Order: sequence, then structure tokens, then C-alpha cells
Amino acid sequence: MLSEREVISTLNMLRNEHLDVRTVTLGVSLFDCVSHDLAVFTNNVRAKIHRYAADLVGICNEVGDKYGIPVVNKRISVSPIAVVGAPFGPDGMVAICRTLDEAAKEAGVDFLGGFSALVEKGFTKGDRALIDALPEALATTDRICSSINVASSRSGINMDAVALMGRQILGIAEATRDRGGIGCAKLVVFANIPQDVPFMAGAYLGVGEPDVVINVGVSGPGVVKKAIDRALADKGRALTLLDVADVIKRTAFKVTRVGEMIGSEVARRLGIPFGVADLSLAPTPAVGDSVGEIFQSVGLSSIGAPGSTAVLAMLNDAVKKGGAFASSAVGGLSGAFIPVSEDSSIEAATTSGLLTMEKLEAMTSVCSVGLDMIAIPGATPAATISGIIADEMAIGMINHKTTAVRIIPVPGKEAGEEVSFGGLLGKAAIIPVPKGDPSGFISLGGRIPAPIHSLKN
Repeated sequence: MLSEREVISTLNMLRNEHLDVRTVTLGVSLFDCVSHDLAVFTNNVRAKIHRYAADLVGICNEVGDKYGIPVVNKRISVSPIAVVGAPFGPDGMVAICRTLDEAAKEAGVDFLGGFSALVEKGFTKGDRALIDALPEALATTDRICSSINVASSRSGINMDAVALMGRQILGIAEATRDRGGIGCAKLVVFANIPQDVPFMAGAYLGVGEPDVVINVGVSGPGVVKKAIDRALADKGRALTLLDVADVIKRTAFKVTRVGEMIGSEVARRLGIPFGVADLSLAPTPAVGDSVGEIFQSVGLSSIGAPGSTAVLAMLNDAVKKGGAFASSAVGGLSGAFIPVSEDSSIEAATTSGLLTMEKLEAMTSVCSVGLDMIAIPGATPAATISGIIADEMAIGMINHKTTAVRIIPVPGKEAGEEVSFGGLLGKAAIIPVPKGDPSGFISLGGRIPAPIHSLKN
């Protein structure tokens, strides 16, 4: 039972500290929609999404109003399209993507994820068709997000897929040249992708998940920052980093409780199961809703300064511990995100040169995602992009953690210039990529074997 003080504290989080339910994501399995006839398949898909998602937005708004806790985004995740759409070629995949986009608009949701392929050990016909379709599919739709898993701790890294994704990312950027390469913001290349993550662009519904399920993503970097600031302002006691970690953990506990309550209520009203609460500190471009500002609260001049990786490790661990204590249904990623363009403080650090690609890569070894929403020069070679992806996948594979790359080559722009994507995606300075040519390495292809500690049976 919450004490009066804890209730008041939670209310203050809502009113003044940017606490919100970032997303309620409805997972819908499409395996029972499968057909060799494209028209039949797309009709089945649209009908099933409509059946379960028709009331999603309305109920989320009602529950948010009831508790005074806004549900910012309503989203849908579906079974990986490369699997359920395996009979179709690239043109068919584009048609499926457009159907999903129309279904998302009919339901009124912000994004739909699951235009995805799992290729960590090799390609199927459906996988190749979906990846080949990516430039046109993401350029001609508005609300579709895609994820490609190219590595896992069990299987190693599919370097053929890594090489292919380097080329496809450039193709997507070119296909959306008139919008700053924004298509790449809707694509994530993963290692160890979770099956139940509610956050875009990585969301899809895994094959081990229920037919329909509600997953919720709660975010509150502003809440964590304010809690640390209050604790440090208490002159009655000297604070150590152990105390700071405890403050983060306690705050994460409260935030997780809020998310589980909202998610469970939405699921109950829709008459479908509740899955997981993902407590990820996902920032927005708004001032005061930044992960980067937390680094300043614990004494760093800026994110990117020496000590940043250590602070991020502490933050990520404390968030997970607080969430795990609050709920037995914690899932997804549940840690700290460092998306450059979506966080005002991180964006400022990259603009000033304090935060480089190399430092970002180091920090991804201890955070929940990876190289996220990073704008790079449009003329970057495909092999260089593939090399960046390969390095990031190796971090995830060796450390048995999820990591990812969402990188945006901006056509016609060079390092030092700026690109604006608007809304949640924010703006970013274009940062230089590491020098050197990895093309010989990338062209070898094949697979990097899984590490010895994958043999855990």
C-alpha cells in the first residue's frame, strides 16, 4: 500500500516531471491470416487488426483520463512479416506494408511495427524479399516501422545480412531524400531482439507470444533527474553514488507501478491479456525529459565526458532492479535509451563535439539499445555503415544483451550540418564517421561464429 507521501510524490511526477505512459502497444499475431493469395492475405490482415484495434485508442484515452496519466502513443506490433508473408516477392511485401499502413491509420495508432525479418543465421525467401522491399516500403508509408535481427549470442553475426543492410540503409535514405532520409529513422538493425518490446522502431510480436496481447512502455527520464536533484539538495546527509543508485531504483519502482496499472486496465477493458511493462528511460526532445541531463545531475559537465559510461551502467542497472521489484511482468528492454536526435541534451553534446561516434559505441555496451537516431553524412559508403553495424552487433553478441543500430545517412549533407525530422524524432547535428575502409572485411561475408559462452546447455 502506498503511503500518503508516496501518492503525493507520484502525483508530482505526473504534473511537473514529464511522467507519462509513452506507449500502449497492442500485439496482434498474423499467423492465422496466412494465404498464398496476396489479396486474401492482406484482407485477412486488415480484418484482424481492425477487430482488435478498433477500440484501442479510445480506451487508452479513457484510462488515461481516469487516472490523470496521459498515454502519449498508441501502437500496434505484428508477427514478423518476412515469416507470415514468406510466399510473396518484394512487390508483394511493399503491398503488405501499404496495407499495414492503412490499417494503422484506420485504427488511429501512431506507429505499427513488425515489418521485420530474423536473419541471424541465414535468409529465407521471405527474408530476402522483405529486405529488398525496404526502400520502397518505408518511403511510401507513414506509420510503419521495421526491424532486422542480424545477430544473436546463440547464432553469431550474419555478415552477409550486415553487408546487405549497409546497402539498404543507403537505399532507404536516397528514397526519402526529400525528407532528410527519414525512412532510416523507421528501421533498426538488431542483435538479440526481444519478442515483446513495445517501443518503436524495434517492436514486433514474437512467435512465442499470445494471439493478442497488451505491452506497455513507461518513460520518465525527467522524473529520475528530479529525484536525484532533490536527494542531492537535501543538505541533511552526504550522498554517495550508492545512494544515487538507490534513488533511481526507488523512482523506477514507482514508475513501473504506474505503467503496469495503466496497461492492465487497458487490457482488461479490451478483454485481452496483459503482457509486460517496459520501463525504458526513453527521452523526448523536450527540455526536462532528457536522459543526458541525468548525467549532469550526478556531476558530469555533459554526457560524453569521462565517466559517462560508468554513469550509464549505474543508471541502467538501477532502473532494472527497481522495475523487477515492482512487477513480475517487466520485459522489453527496460533500461536507458540514448537516441541522439530525440534527446535535447545528447543532441547538444554531439553538436559541440563532446560526444562522438566512438564514445556512443562505448556507452552502448552498458545501455539498453545501441547507436540510436544518429545522423551521418549522406556520402558515407555502404561498407562503412556495415562496419559500424558489425561492431555494434559484436557488443550485443559477446555480452548477451540487446543492442541495435538506427543510423541515418542524410543525403546531400556533410558533418557539421543539421537535419530536423520534427516531432518525437527531433533534430540532430550530422556527426563524422570513423575513418578507414572496412570494405575488404565486409566483402568476406559468411558468419562470425557465436562465442563459446553460447554453449550453456
